[in-house]
Amino acid sequence: MNLKGKTILIAEDEYSGFAYLEAILKRTGVTLLYAKNGLEAVEIFRANPEIDLVLMDLQMPGLDGFQARAKISEINPHTPQIAQTAFAMVEDEIKTREAGFNGYICKPIRKNDLLNLIGKLLNLPPNQE
Repeated sequence: MNLKGKTILIAEDEYSGFAYLEAILKRTGVTLLYAKNGLEAVEIFRANPEIDLVLMDLQMPGLDGFQARAKISEINPHTPQIAQTAFAMVEDEIKTREAGFNGYICKPIRKNDLLNLIGKLLNLPPNQE
């Protein structure tokens, strides 16, 4: 998948989680920005209007993913946001959709699932890897 010219903000309080996503996405040519908590995610989003998509961990200190999503949507309601969580309960996916997330992915994140979801939200062809 070619994401050259796209920018994704990854909000993830565990650096290992960011590093994993970075490893998946680096071959796509995407520009990645990293926030280690919800407050930082909002600040980075506000300072970088070119962000095309946000990958938001739900469990973070300070502002959690739900609170950060709401604040980011106030800045730009058209930027897709994907909830990522280690909790894979059906209720959690429903809760994220009700909160306004455009997508939901549970950890451990599988490469093709992530790339296909990003492609869908950015109107790109399906991942063929």
